[in-house]
Amino acid sequence: MPSPSPMIRGLQQIALVQHDLPRAITFYRDTLGLSLVLETGGMAFFMVGDVRVMLAPPSAAEFDHANSVIYLDVADIHAAYQAVTARGAHGERPPMAMGRTPTHEVWMAFIRDPEGNLLGLAEQRPLSAL
Repeated sequence: MPSPSPMIRGLQQIALVQHDLPRAITFYRDTLGLSLVLETGGMAFFMVGDVRVMLAPPSAAEFDHANSVIYLDVADIHAAYQAVTARGAHGERPPMAMGRTPTHEVWMAFIRDPEGNLLGLAEQRPLSAL
């Protein structure tokens, strides 16, 4: 069995489809007691331990069902995307800067697994390093 990939450091974010975001925010914040980290662009982000949960409406018809997108934390998104697509992962979207938090620049890339499930590769670059 191959050893674990040194590129994948852990689980960073899970995305859940929500059609009524205000209702979802109330549930996750008030019912579950999760910390609302950020609400922006029709999305809301909560922390569950070290893992972020993103709530948002489906971005396309193909995502309009119960699902989760697993975002894998990587140290170098460009190298990771190149490596996994070279190994046969279907590249859905190459790396791109998605935005900034108060402390980090967030980069994402997307691939699909053999079943067609969407997986995100995510890098958080400290603003102090830019």
